[in-house]
Amino acid sequence: MARNSKNKGTSDTFDRTWHLAHTPLEVDVVELEYALMRSFEAFGRWQTECLASVIDFAASGPENALLHIIRMNDRPKSIHDLAYMTNREDIPNIQYSLRKLIKSGLVERNGSGRSGVTYEVTALGKDVTDRYAEVRSALLIDAVRHVPELAQRLEDAARTLELMTGIYAQAARNAATHRRRPGRFAVTAQPKAAEPEPRD
Repeated sequence: MARNSKNKGTSDTFDRTWHLAHTPLEVDVVELEYALMRSFEAFGRWQTECLASVIDFAASGPENALLHIIRMNDRPKSIHDLAYMTNREDIPNIQYSLRKLIKSGLVERNGSGRSGVTYEVTALGKDVTDRYAEVRSALLIDAVRHVPELAQRLEDAARTLELMTGIYAQAARNAATHRRRPGRFAVTAQPKAAEPEPRD
């Protein structure tokens, strides 16, 4: 999906365009999005395998992320803190993940509805996240360290992703604000027609 100018040797062999990208700028944005989708899946698999190497507990990528964000700075956090820090709005899913982490013994819930409920890691949670950090350093960080000039590229990438996060958030607000009313030009999914049964 790279621009033809970047791939002059293969421009006549491969079609790098698709329905989301027609201009060079659109190609650049969609390449980032495509890379981001694949990176997210790879990151989730890495999180799952890294955690599984230190404790017999099956956690999704978002659940693993919640565990480490709860541990961050070693201070208790409310569910609203967690949603804000992870840029999530799906509170019921966060609550489900928290219950799973609590049941595993990695996280504990403190406080009440009146005084405010917060979450923090248990002694087991600290031990697991510390060992996770050791495995992370030995495998992931060591691999990163051996790529020339990757440190600077990571810093630039982080800044780019933060900038795009803000742009996506504003674009989403605009899309929600100006969403067309149902029935006026809106396209709705059509139910799939039943396939005829094969005849003998």
